[in-house]
Amino acid sequence: MLIVGFCLGDFIMKKYDIIIVDDHTLFRKGLSVALKSANIANHIYEAANGLDFLKLLETIKADVVLMDITMPLMGGKEATVIAISKFPGLKVIALSMHSDIDHFQEMIEAGVMGFLSKDAALDDVITAISSVADGNKVFSQDLMYALVKSTHVNRLKSDLLTEREKEVLSKISLGLSNQEIADSLHISKRTVDKHRENILSKTQTKNTAELIMFAIKNKLI
Repeated sequence: MLIVGFCLGDFIMKKYDIIIVDDHTLFRKGLSVALKSANIANHIYEAANGLDFLKLLETIKADVVLMDITMPLMGGKEATVIAISKFPGLKVIALSMHSDIDHFQEMIEAGVMGFLSKDAALDDVITAISSVADGNKVFSQDLMYALVKSTHVNRLKSDLLTEREKEVLSKISLGLSNQEIADSLHISKRTVDKHRENILSKTQTKNTAELIMFAIKNKLI
């Protein structure tokens, strides 16, 4: 089960050039074989650490990168920051175990498009790759729940958000853009922009990912 930044809709199966970056050979090879069998990849490239990954990027292009976080020589955060600085359009999904939860915010700031559990079902991996390749954000649900459990967040006072702000928050959680929210609520995009700004301020969250975590923790969505 995935929490996706935008409604997935019906995917037409496309094929992508994918890089798997992970220092565990069996995991890396197994995932490569599974994705090839699923017929989602044109080419699959592998790297055992961040340095090998950056060298690989000098010679090939990729639609999606599946990036481990903790690796020898160079970890996922540093590799992601360097890669995206050189190739701003590069789309990266962090591959994570529950023990990597402390790195969630760091990887978001590094520029990843989402988090995917290493225990995820193959169908979820395929959905995540397709969604991120289309520019959407994807978060593994079990990792999100593990994250909110480990994060200290004060309970919302019932009157913290206005009814309109709660409506906007609900739409944000569905992955709608500000323009789509404006259209659905029959208000201007500028008004939605202001509501979003106010919601982030009141909940003391910095971005959509943190806001959704806050909303889950406080049973707002």
